[in-house]
Amino acid sequence: MDLPEGLDWVRASPAGRGWLAALPTWLTECAERWSLRVGPPFRQAYASLALPAHLADGTAAVLKLQYPDEESRHEADALTHWDGDAAIRLLAHDPGRRALLLERCQPGTPLHDLPPDRALDVVIGLLPRLWRPAGAPFTPLAQEAAGWIDRMPQAWERAGRPYERRLLDAALDLLTGLASSQGEQVLVNQDLHAGNILAADALAADRGPWLAIDPKPLTGERAFSVVPMVRGPELGHSPAAVRHRLDRLSTELGLERERVRGWTIGHTLAWSLADDTVFPEKIEVVRWLLDTD
Repeated sequence: MDLPEGLDWVRASPAGRGWLAALPTWLTECAERWSLRVGPPFRQAYASLALPAHLADGTAAVLKLQYPDEESRHEADALTHWDGDAAIRLLAHDPGRRALLLERCQPGTPLHDLPPDRALDVVIGLLPRLWRPAGAPFTPLAQEAAGWIDRMPQAWERAGRPYERRLLDAALDLLTGLASSQGEQVLVNQDLHAGNILAADALAADRGPWLAIDPKPLTGERAFSVVPMVRGPELGHSPAAVRHRLDRLSTELGLERERVRGWTIGHTLAWSLADDTVFPEKIEVVRWLLDTD
């Protein structure tokens, strides 16, 4: 199977190699089960194998085989909860194979192709439609934050202390205070960056023209939901760009700026290390936001 280069990291672990070994069989079985004609994988893949497909009646779709990580475990549940409002629609789901059959965004242009402020206009209109009350089976943000707090010091040590201790201490303090003092709980997405919102002009006009894809859902306060957009490099990676997104999104969505800032620092540092990989651009964002005042 011709895998996208973005999935090369999967080969580093026994679990990843087992998943890769199962993919050809699962792909064949899903194509047969749902009567699909499947094309070559999309190349911009980092956490799943996604392929363009057509249903028996010619309808364009996407077959997605997820890597079995915890963050995306309830993706299908989130898409079902939104039911196509501001998000891509789930057509079918095979939990055993972590396979999702999704409608296809067409033309599928990513949000970061727009000028940055026009992209933020889209986000400001889209996010309130995704803020729906939710409970089980989604993991509460407070529970997830407790896991970050527990794992971050050990991950920092194992990685050779790749950033200053002050960053770690600040992130732990912020996460502890924020997790226990949240506002109303709604469905939030840990990974709603500007590459995970696609143009969908060909879908129903009342749902588009932009839809969210690839959610990593939790239940938490609204201030957390803009974190991926604030830190994401897709709309510019500089102190000024990050602070501009923080200010605009907080103000125009009616969110408390310091809570957005705190969640961004905590979550971004928690995601700055993955096994033996260090993501220096995330560490830069934490420094910029800690030094913003």
